[in-house]
Formats: sequence, C-alpha cells, structure tokens
Amino acid sequence: MAKFELKLPKMGESVAEATLTSWLKEVGDTIEEDEAVLEIATDKVDSEVPSEVSGVLVEKLFEVDDVIQVGQTIAVIEIEGENAVQEASTVVAKETVSSPSPEVVAKVEATIEVAQTVVQSSDKRFYSPLVKKIAATEEVSQQELDGISGTGNEGRVTKNDILEYIEKRKAQPAKQNITTSTSSKQKNTVAEPSRSTISINGGDEIIEMSRMGKLIAHHMVESIQTAAHVQSFIEADVTNIWNWRKKVKDSFAKREGENLTFTPIFLEAVAKALKLYPMLNISVDGDKIIKRKNINLGMAAALGDGNLIVPVIKNADQLNLVGMAKAVNDLAGRARDGKLKPDDIQGGTYTVTNVGTFGSIMGTPIINQPQVGILALGAIRKVPAVIETPDGDFIGIRYKMFLSHSYDHRVVNGALGGQFVKAVADYLEAWDSNREV
Repeated sequence: MAKFELKLPKMGESVAEATLTSWLKEVGDTIEEDEAVLEIATDKVDSEVPSEVSGVLVEKLFEVDDVIQVGQTIAVIEIEGENAVQEASTVVAKETVSSPSPEVVAKVEATIEVAQTVVQSSDKRFYSPLVKKIAATEEVSQQELDGISGTGNEGRVTKNDILEYIEKRKAQPAKQNITTSTSSKQKNTVAEPSRSTISINGGDEIIEMSRMGKLIAHHMVESIQTAAHVQSFIEADVTNIWNWRKKVKDSFAKREGENLTFTPIFLEAVAKALKLYPMLNISVDGDKIIKRKNINLGMAAALGDGNLIVPVIKNADQLNLVGMAKAVNDLAGRARDGKLKPDDIQGGTYTVTNVGTFGSIMGTPIINQPQVGILALGAIRKVPAVIETPDGDFIGIRYKMFLSHSYDHRVVNGALGGQFVKAVADYLEAWDSNREV
C-alpha cells in the first residue's frame, strides 16, 4: 500500500488560498480518479478539487471553513498496486509517504516524460494525470484535448470525456472537427445550497444567509468603514450612441457572432477617462497610495439568485471595441452559468455597475475595496431637452442617462472625482455617429 497526498492545486496567478466549504467524501470512502473529493471557495467562486488517483480516503487534514494555501496537503488517499499513472502523480507532486525504489522512480519519470510531451495543464485548464496518460497512450494532441468540452467542474475534462472523444474519433477517423462530450450537465459552481428557514409563530421567518451573501455583506460593511464615500453626478446625452448602436448592431452580430450591448461602449469611455486621470486607478494601503500600472475594469454582474459578482476585464484600455464586446459577453455569460474561475474576479482596479438594468436612473454604489472609485450607470431615458444651435435653442427628444460616481474622499478630492466623471460623459456625448466597428 502507498499513500497519496491530495494538495490544493493552483487556481490562477493571483489566487493563493481558498476556504474549504464542504467534504464530498468521508474517511473510508472509495474514490475514483477524477472524482471530486471536496469543494472550496475563493472569494465568490466555488470549485471542486478532484482526486488524481483511485483509492480510499484515509485522512482529512482540514475542517469546513478552514483556509488552505495553494500547495498544502488537504487529504491522504491510500492507493494499491504499481499503476504507473498513480506512481507518476505521486512522484511528480513529491507526495509519496513511503520512499519508492530507484527502479520505480526511473519507470515513473519515463512515464511522466512521455505524457508531458503530448499534453500539459495550464493556469487556465487543469488535466489530471489520468487524462494526460490516456492522451499520451491514444496520441491525443494538445490542440485536440484543449478543444474537448469537459463535463467536469468548470469545464474540466474527465476520464469519461476523453474516452468518449477517442471512441468517436475511431468511429469517424476522417472527420477533422473535434467531437465534444455533452452527455453530462455541468455543475453551476456559484449555485448556493438550499437555505433553511425557521418559522416564528407561524408568521415571520428566519432565513440563513448564503455563504456568498455573508461574503458580500462583510465586504460592503468593511468598505463603508474603510473609505470616506462621496458622490458626484452628471447627466450625459447618449443620443448619438443610441442611434449608432441601432444602426450597426445587426451587422456586428452577423460578422462577429456577438451581441453589441451598451456596456462595452461605456467601459471603453471609463478606460479612456482613467488614462486621463490615473490617480483614480489607485488603491490605498495604510498610509500609502499604490498607483496601478494596468487598467483592469471590474464589471458588476447580477446572478440568478440575486447576488452580485464582479468579473474583471484585464488591460481594458488595450482593447478595441470588438475586443471589449467579446470580453464583456464572455464574462457575463460565464457568470450567469457559474463558470467563472477564481482568477476572473481578481485584480480589478476600478469598477462599473449598471443600476439602469433594474430601472434605476441613478445610484450611490459602495466602493469595491481596495479600489477608490466605482461608477454607476443609470437607465437610458427618452426625455425632452433644450438643444442649442447656431440658429437658436429649441426643444427636442434626446436619450439621456445619469452617471453616479462614488469615490474615496481620503485620496480623491471633489475636483478630481468630478473631472473624471465629466470626462466619461464628454467621451460619450462626442461619439462619432459614423464610427466603423
């Protein structure tokens, strides 16, 4: 018998730890390769940790709600036999409790070398040793494996996925398109477990807050207690944008296969304004100000259960409008489906939230710490307005919206906060109606 130490895998460049939320297996349970052993949470994203080997769970080293660092051993699994995949996993991760013989080590290292020349995991996608071994044996290329739509958590490719793909490939050897498995339904990783309710005298009820609800509540209270919130409001005429989008959205969707919403347009304006006013692209650490090099825009998205999550568009100022639209649609779609990865919600330097989605014309949003500013986008309304022309003023129908800017008055004064939101409004009002996209 040998023992395998299951460690917390790397989940993204900026993710160093996770909270254990539930054990899916108990001591004494039999575990298959790729089977989930426990669930973890990083901020607001839930994930499963699969086993890389088959065996029996003999020890759990952490309890629910414990914080685990990346690379720490979570559990010990007892394995049998001299299976090369199991031994390879054990030696690579340096997770063998008993020392193997030199012959076994040589055999394992040879197996690892073969597997790694075929496929490898990355920060964006993890492949278990079993999946790697099958890919090496069946000569499945990295490109083929990356194209398989996995049915495991967060789209992870399971043993059944790759075996099903191989069977279909053998049945249709001439077919070039990668066949993907859709036999199993993916788990929504942000779905909360059902919450218990307690009835009081048959009337009022006590409802247990969800884990995500507790996180959000703590984060909001902490922000109010940390930052000196102050707001600036400005109204922007977005008639040109409204008419332009109406003109180009169908051709854009046909050409790019993406919907063109207002959100990427607004995010482009915010990114431009942050370039002009970099002292809003900062964070506060005690008595020090950290000026951020990259402009990473957080985009608040509503989930089906009423909670919010803020995926981040990295280096938003470097994207053109097509790239911004694709990034917005990708993150929003994965947020709704519960497929965001921990790294997707890390590293934001400024946040935008669209309160107009719910019909609000303006709002006073709470700053997303440790950032110093957040912009709320109000509903676009068709209103009568005074229009100035060389021939005089007249009343016309225009599309307008309010921009509500909350900022940290500890480091951002009223002049800077007002100038920033005005720059966003000016950019929107000066929109070129003939712009190509």
